[in-house]
Amino acid sequence: MRLVNRPIRLTSCAAALLLAAAVGCAPQDASPGGARTPGPGKESCEPGKLPTVAAGKLTVGTDKPAYAPWFADDDPASGKGFESAVAYAVAGQLGYAKGAVAWQTVPFNNAFAPGAKKFDFDLNQISISAARQQAVAFSAGYYDVRQAIVALKGSKAAGAKSIAALRDVRLGAQVGTTSLDVINDTIRPTQRPAVFQKNDYAKSALKNGQVDAIVIDLPTAFYITSSEVKDAKVVGQFPATGPAKEQFGLVLDKESRLTGCVTAAVDALRKNGTLAALEKKWLTDAVAVPVLS
Repeated sequence: MRLVNRPIRLTSCAAALLLAAAVGCAPQDASPGGARTPGPGKESCEPGKLPTVAAGKLTVGTDKPAYAPWFADDDPASGKGFESAVAYAVAGQLGYAKGAVAWQTVPFNNAFAPGAKKFDFDLNQISISAARQQAVAFSAGYYDVRQAIVALKGSKAAGAKSIAALRDVRLGAQVGTTSLDVINDTIRPTQRPAVFQKNDYAKSALKNGQVDAIVIDLPTAFYITSSEVKDAKVVGQFPATGPAKEQFGLVLDKESRLTGCVTAAVDALRKNGTLAALEKKWLTDAVAVPVLS
């Protein structure tokens, strides 16, 4: 995700104060999922006139390859795939037409690593967490996440009916993900899980029989088994744990003055049904996938 030049941003903010006292540069109010909608006298969300990294444009980051069903044909700019569509819907709410959206390649772990960003927001199936919020800001959640397990047909993991039945199988997940957290904290396997830099490597390991199963978010699990690893199946999904749902959020610079406006945009898209419609269009329904306990 893009590394923003904070000194330049502060200069822009100062200039805005001199030019228009009505446009405040006060920090946004914090909330569990990110800053909330700014109130009167705070940051202006005037459409198309936000203090973005590049004037007049909205810079959006994601990883490469950009995986289906979140993106189509490894092309984030296409508007196809759930996250690509969400990015453009948020941009529209903020007053930026499709042609004013610029995409930037940002490795998954870099998106929420400490340090300034060169993007306005990043989306790459990144779950909101307290640990990540120490380094970056998040918008309100745009997708409620369930983790699932994908196993090779005929493997010991494929017949698992419970979490306990997965403890003696060879498991794998991408580094730095909540999928890996599920393995370590929920399954608690007897052998160390395989950890991969990218989901592509995890899928290859599954296909080659180096692991019996991988943990991944549910929509991606459906896509893998239908289009990429035909000898695999979705064994089940994991229950939500704790008082808060796992949600994907848009990632912003820790000091970003866009967070309140971006959260307001996400909230509006949830309220008006756009997020639900995009989820229905691009993500496979989770019906008939058992919840493992």
